[in-house]
Amino acid sequence: MRARLEPLLDGLDVHWCAEDDEERFAALLPAADVLWHVLRPITADDLGRAPGLKLIQKLGSGVNTIDLDAARARGVTVANMVGANAPAVAEAALTLMLAALRRVVPLDAATRAGHGWPLDTALSDRVGEIGGRVVGLVGHGAIARRLEAPLTALGATVLWHSPSGTPDDPSWRPLDELLAASDIVSLHLPLTPATERLIDAGRLAAMKPGAILVNTSRGGVVDEPALVEALRTGRLGAAGLDVFASEPVDPANPLLALDNVVVQPHVAWLTGETLERCIAIAAANARRLASGETLENVVQGAEP
Repeated sequence: MRARLEPLLDGLDVHWCAEDDEERFAALLPAADVLWHVLRPITADDLGRAPGLKLIQKLGSGVNTIDLDAARARGVTVANMVGANAPAVAEAALTLMLAALRRVVPLDAATRAGHGWPLDTALSDRVGEIGGRVVGLVGHGAIARRLEAPLTALGATVLWHSPSGTPDDPSWRPLDELLAASDIVSLHLPLTPATERLIDAGRLAAMKPGAILVNTSRGGVVDEPALVEALRTGRLGAAGLDVFASEPVDPANPLLALDNVVVQPHVAWLTGETLERCIAIAAANARRLASGETLENVVQGAEP
């Protein structure tokens, strides 16, 4: 992958650091002008060790893992890149929907264990198709909009909700109405104080019996204990999760013990194509910073 990215870095002095290599990260911070950030939380302590830092560039859209108050206090600009990962995350969300509908995980495990034959005729009651189902998208940014075409092509009816939506669009629904109408609910919204645990016990109970919940946004948007209960009792049919309230996810998290849950380690965004798009955007912003030009995709400007 490095070889694919190298041509995008002409003129920049880039030092790579693994997310879990704290020793190297600490060594690089004092001389850093720009920090390209993926998932490791960026704290006030980190910023205190980077006196020359001018820009935190998120390789993605969500900035909830960056201490924005500390960045503002130190005069560090924060930028992101909305839409760069949209193709990958949209495809991952569709994959999780299909895997949950077709019970890919338990069927894979059964096949590897030598089970599955003779055919369990009751299986047809537990698997299904997207065609003919209602898929509700909570959030309607680049990722959700990217999902609409393949879902429609597969025969689904697509509804969506966002606070900025308008009743003039026949596919828009108030959130609770969307939850009640959807066979599959897919979450595509940032984690903010307003969205934390937005999908709580009450809203899970309002969903269709046997519905599927897919989350490729942020784990904190869902009340995890309530989700576990809904899945254990059969109130929900399945879930497809790329994100968790606490990451890395604890191996003891009860969600991991449920065979009606498909999980990934927050990698919905991760493809070679996404990385190329992200690095190209990040490199362009770093060059703008060096030449004194206006930065793009600024989430929070420097306010020393």
